[in-house]
Amino acid sequence: MKYLLWLLKAAIFFTLFAFALNNQQDATVHFFFGTQWRAPLVLVVLTAFAAGLAVGVLGMVPRWWKHRRAARRAHVPPPASPAPAAVAPTPPPSAEILPPHGI
Repeated sequence: MKYLLWLLKAAIFFTLFAFALNNQQDATVHFFFGTQWRAPLVLVVLTAFAAGLAVGVLGMVPRWWKHRRAARRAHVPPPASPAPAAVAPTPPPSAEILPPHGI
């Protein structure tokens, strides 16, 4: 299985490498107010992918923080000393905890 994964990674790498070699022509990206950027096509595609990835991650950060806060509030720390056997068990968490995936 380990060798199969390495083989898959190598195939993906060589496919992307061949894509980069076949797309070395210059491409022009036109921005606002007449500005433009000339670069190899593969660099333009890589930059667009990286920018989309960054926007997606930044869009998810508030939700990640919200779920971390909810998980921290739901975590009950263990008691400092052993509890006597006569004490009733703690009740299950209340329904105020957010459902998974923010639904």
